[in-house]
Amino acid sequence: MSTPNDFLPIAMQTLLAVGFVIGGLVFAAWLGPKRQGKIKNENFECGIEQFGNARSPFSVKYFLIAILFVLFDVEIIFLYPWAVNFKELGVAGFVEMVIFIALVVAGLYYVIRKGALNWEQ
Repeated sequence: MSTPNDFLPIAMQTLLAVGFVIGGLVFAAWLGPKRQGKIKNENFECGIEQFGNARSPFSVKYFLIAILFVLFDVEIIFLYPWAVNFKELGVAGFVEMVIFIALVVAGLYYVIRKGALNWEQ
């Protein structure tokens, strides 16, 4: 049975973290710039006048590839504990991993069929 005193370290750490964030924001506002103006708010890059819009649109393909990379990378990370404990898991662990790998391959097949890896579209 847990008592309220068991949660005291967690509460103290949470309060300390929140206090640190609020203190940092207050400290930055206290020391930050006070005068605002058109020239002071402009970006400055090596004395060169800025021109045009610096925000150029990215293709959605880049984001899709990044998401797919993270997704399949995390799935491959799940294979590491299985490989380390291969002998201890026995046949049941092997069957579970075959099912998991089949799902990963099915997901990859789906991604390929949808054309997510095809740059020409």
